Amino acid sequence: MAAPAIPSNVLELIGNTPLVELQGFDSGPCQLFLKLESNNPGGSIKDRMALAMVNAAEKSGQLRPGGTIVEATAGNTGIGLALVAAVKGYRLILVIPDKMSTEKIAHLRALGVDIRITRSDVAPGHPDYYQDMAARITANTPGTYFVNQFSNEANPRAHEETTGPEIWEQMGHQVDAVVCGVGSGGTMTGLSRYFARVAPQVEMILADPQGSALAPYIQTGKLGPSGSYAVEGIGSSCVPKIADLSRVREAYTISDAESFHTAREMLRKSGILAGSSSGTLVAAALQYCRKQMSPKRVVTLVCDSGNKYLSKLFNDYWMIDQGYLQRPATGTLRDLLTRRYEEGAVITVAPDDTLLTAFQRMRIADVSQVPVVEEGRAVGILDESDLLVAVHDDESHFRQPVRTAMTSRLKTVSPATSLEEVRRILDQGLVALVVENDHFLGLITRSDLLSHLRRRLK
Repeated sequence: MAAPAIPSNVLELIGNTPLVELQGFDSGPCQLFLKLESNNPGGSIKDRMALAMVNAAEKSGQLRPGGTIVEATAGNTGIGLALVAAVKGYRLILVIPDKMSTEKIAHLRALGVDIRITRSDVAPGHPDYYQDMAARITANTPGTYFVNQFSNEANPRAHEETTGPEIWEQMGHQVDAVVCGVGSGGTMTGLSRYFARVAPQVEMILADPQGSALAPYIQTGKLGPSGSYAVEGIGSSCVPKIADLSRVREAYTISDAESFHTAREMLRKSGILAGSSSGTLVAAALQYCRKQMSPKRVVTLVCDSGNKYLSKLFNDYWMIDQGYLQRPATGTLRDLLTRRYEEGAVITVAPDDTLLTAFQRMRIADVSQVPVVEEGRAVGILDESDLLVAVHDDESHFRQPVRTAMTSRLKTVSPATSLEEVRRILDQGLVALVVENDHFLGLITRSDLLSHLRRRLK
């Protein structure tokens, strides 16, 4: 028997992703199936259209060997393009809105991408809007090709020619509904075209973040005002140029909180590590399924991997800071302590630890100061300036104990202390250490106070 052919590069691994039935959730009378686009080599569904758009540009002569690609992206299209550019030898410039996860940006930097970060709070027509900025860079940089996924016909064609046929075959030609989001519109448009041709009875359902204008547009036929949302990669204030929404029959608006909690539940109940937009799609698909009166076979997508959001929706403390996880309110300073010592969530050192140990813990946790705790009591605090003074003249002092450099004059407060008093401490450039019955509870920084005040905003 001949050995199976081995792919010559990772681009040949794009597509043919597996499909699995979701278990552990209430899907009413329906079966819900997930197309695991997170299994693409770049980790998302955007690998498909990235390869298709670059191939189309090469074929048309718009992109020549050694050229430069420019694109505006919410992150995953950029990673897909970076993968293609790396294999094919192109330079890549990406304009990225500032709400993108640090993991996505780190991934792009590791691939050698020239990243330009811009504002995520501006609309089309503003000079800092990411698509407008990418077009401007293209106009001002000779030898560049602007991919422009939002108007590039190769984008939906990739899904019409690959994603749709794969779903149809994997489902044994038994599909009743497909639930999609719309970012650039390529997936919805390509799947709509494919199923209109082979199975026009298949319902196309839109999953949309709360704050996007697209679900209201489907429901009313009019584009209304849009707002902000934290889910990445889907939703829009306008209908993208290539988006054909004519076959969309229903639209579901999903809040950030529901999207994030659904994604977290998927990991805990099914072992599927999915990103924020996948949480939106699955939440909408479950609502659709529970609404049905008869059994249906429903398909949605795991658009990308949750490993790109470990610092966000899979981080309990980020979720608490943002107000997506709630703790019982006490009406005291305990409410400001996102990271609590009793839960092992505060990075600390002991007085007899070395300054090198303290330095390494501060670097790993990306903090500028650590409490010094002994037998549950806060006995000092060590910050970067203390460290620098201690080791500046002799780096061997890194081996000295923390007690030789820590500050022992602490600003401690009880949980009953007022916010005004905490603010006065912070105004002195200090941190407030919260202590109750001589036991250290946690510390409050300016960031903690700001997060607390923002959570109170209605």
